Amino acid sequence: MLLNGSQIFVEVLCEQGVDTIFGYPGGAVLNLYDELYKNSDRITHILTAHEQGASHAADGYARATGRTGVVLATSGPGATNLVTGIATAYMDSIPMVAFTGNVGTSLLGRDSFQEAYIEGITMPITKHNFTVRRVEDLADTMRAAFRIAQSGRKGPVLVDIPKDVTANKCEFTHQQPEQIRTVTTFDEERVAQAAEIINGAQRPLIYFGGGVRSAASCQPLRDLVHKAGIPATYTLMAAGVVPYGDPLNLGMIGMHGCYTANRAVNEADVVIAIGTRFSDRVALKPSTFAKKATIIQIDIDPSEIGKNVDIDLSIVGDAAYILRAMLPMIEPAQHDEWMALIHDWQSHDYHPKSDPSRLMPHQVIGEVCSQCGPEAVYVTDVGQHQMWAAQYLRHAKSRGFITSGGLGTMGFGYGAAIGAQMALGRDQRVVMFTGDGSFHMNLNEACTAVSYELPIITVIFNNQVLGMVRQWQTSFYGKRYSQTDPHRKTDYVKLAEGFGLKGYHCETLAEFQAAFAEALTRKGPTWIECVIDKDEKVLPMIPAGGDINDIIMD
Repeated sequence: MLLNGSQIFVEVLCEQGVDTIFGYPGGAVLNLYDELYKNSDRITHILTAHEQGASHAADGYARATGRTGVVLATSGPGATNLVTGIATAYMDSIPMVAFTGNVGTSLLGRDSFQEAYIEGITMPITKHNFTVRRVEDLADTMRAAFRIAQSGRKGPVLVDIPKDVTANKCEFTHQQPEQIRTVTTFDEERVAQAAEIINGAQRPLIYFGGGVRSAASCQPLRDLVHKAGIPATYTLMAAGVVPYGDPLNLGMIGMHGCYTANRAVNEADVVIAIGTRFSDRVALKPSTFAKKATIIQIDIDPSEIGKNVDIDLSIVGDAAYILRAMLPMIEPAQHDEWMALIHDWQSHDYHPKSDPSRLMPHQVIGEVCSQCGPEAVYVTDVGQHQMWAAQYLRHAKSRGFITSGGLGTMGFGYGAAIGAQMALGRDQRVVMFTGDGSFHMNLNEACTAVSYELPIITVIFNNQVLGMVRQWQTSFYGKRYSQTDPHRKTDYVKLAEGFGLKGYHCETLAEFQAAFAEALTRKGPTWIECVIDKDEKVLPMIPAGGDINDIIMD
């Protein structure tokens, strides 16, 4: 059939199973938006306050579901406003397709009004990107974008579409979505070698990351943990994969990980690293990281093998398929002496002391968990509140904790919460934790939550400073607090009312308990401001470049 580019755009989105798209209109994409209007019964478009919010929403949608998030922006500043969101998705291997409009093909390269070379700008932060110069290439390019986003190590893809391509016509033929080629192959001999090493270990440890969540299934990892009786620790990106309360779950590892997890990796004789890249927030001192251990690394991306830490055995492939093949070779074990050591270390883990005279982060987070139950989905911005959430949330879902890890994007949270809420439906509870610093960056997306009546509860830890940077200034810069006290006078309750939502101000745990209980009953979004001390710290902490011997516990 003969269709124009905008019609082809919508048809391919529907082919790919897209039901929701986030974006912001503009001149270069008017044809696309006109066609989306005509097909609003097939695709829901969510209008955000800013293109960056739209990109984070598409990201949050993908993290909550595993499906590809989709965002659409106009040319020039619309396209460049997506850059931070695309980079956030790239660093955390999140499947996303970003569509941008551009000036007509005859105007490309002429510094035309609202022209930007977005293909070149995003080349380092995408798996692949395209500029479509002929309408005949549009459908197959879009199909390739969705395939690439989900294949192998997942990530964002950008498709730039000049305006005349959206108006020109060509013959179009519907196609069934191409089956994503899952990486099911791996070196079977190496799998057998890994199983032999694991079976002979006295002090084994599993250290896993976000790649496990992206794999075909998380269950084989849980099966390995329990069959082999191996304690497990995880990175920020993998919180919730092994449920909170599992006796073999040691908690998070790394700079703000628990003492036991960091001590265990230091004392283990075998470390099985699965879907993780030994980032500088985990292997803070690569020369001493797990130096007593034989290190086995399992990752889908061969470029990550041995990149940051020297390893002894590598297996490239999808972690789920590799572990399924390995499990029959694994001998059941319990490692009683090793677990006794770990239990002794756990008595030294950091536990914050409650102070009835003030509101404290661990109290707030504990109360949220108690009132929400195990099915809630938690989203964070970036900063101290993010680490407190990772430390104190009681997750029970593998996709129940959504945060920006690799890029550490302040302002990520509200857009991501909107995307997660749209993906999961209004009956699913989404709670966002933020700090006053992060929240000021993209709080404009409150209008989006109000417009769509999304019941997102936002918990704002307000210490009136840029807390994480100030903590570093306290510990390492002689308390020279350069530009970490913004002296802001924001009244969150009044501001919430101005946006059309309900705001609460809390200074005690009792006030928070009542406010959160009421927020759970409301149809639309709410904010709950929690006033905390500006000197509240994230502990424990291992300084950059340090190891377990440098850990700060008080």
